[in-house]
Amino acid sequence: MAEGFLRVIAGDQFIAASAGIEPGSLNPIAAEVMKEVGIDISPQESKDLTQLLKDDFRYVITVSDSARERAPIFPSTTNLLHWNLIDPASAHGSDEDIKEAFRRVRDEIRVKIHYFVDETFEKEKTVTQGTQG
Repeated sequence: MAEGFLRVIAGDQFIAASAGIEPGSLNPIAAEVMKEVGIDISPQESKDLTQLLKDDFRYVITVSDSARERAPIFPSTTNLLHWNLIDPASAHGSDEDIKEAFRRVRDEIRVKIHYFVDETFEKEKTVTQGTQG
């Protein structure tokens, strides 16, 4: 969901990639609740994290304590961010209860992505202005 929001909110300002320690297939409920807000994440795939270790990233964001604890070190990445989000796939209850858990996490991710993008653009603008003056 975070990758979908980042692609829409930041456009081509970032190249988003989702990865997992144990990547799986896209949860159909995640795709459904993202479609509710006009974002199609069905083509997205989570990559195996080890496939990305050789790549350089300006930012790496972990979205759960478990991911942060188990994630390898990205030696060239100095901007490591952590968002401790509840995994909505672990929600229990009726189908509607589970969808509501996905919606809550979706909405929390949207807020965090907006803040991240705004903060990053502001930081980049400050750095650029500082080098010009």
